[in-house]
Amino acid sequence: MSQENDRQNEKKAAMKMLRATRKESIRNASARAKAQKKALKAIKGHLEKGPGTVPEVADATEIPADQVLWYMAALKKYGEIVEAEKDGGYFRYALTERPVQAPS
Repeated sequence: MSQENDRQNEKKAAMKMLRATRKESIRNASARAKAQKKALKAIKGHLEKGPGTVPEVADATEIPADQVLWYMAALKKYGEIVEAEKDGGYFRYALTERPVQAPS
């Protein structure tokens, strides 16, 4: 009986540790998702004023240029922005116009 109690206690301890680890992972993932949403909102907000290059958007939003580049690549991939005219060595990017959908 003692060995069985020891095994149960070990399992309980392992589960407690797993829950603690998972809790931290979930908290970290939530924080990253929140930061990403905030960055995308800032980038789109800047582009609502007109087309911009990656360096311009980075300066205006105070987001590092390498991160802005990644976000803008994703926005382009999913059709939320398009390449506009070229400005020197950089393309300008503009928000796509989304048609207003009628309520169903």
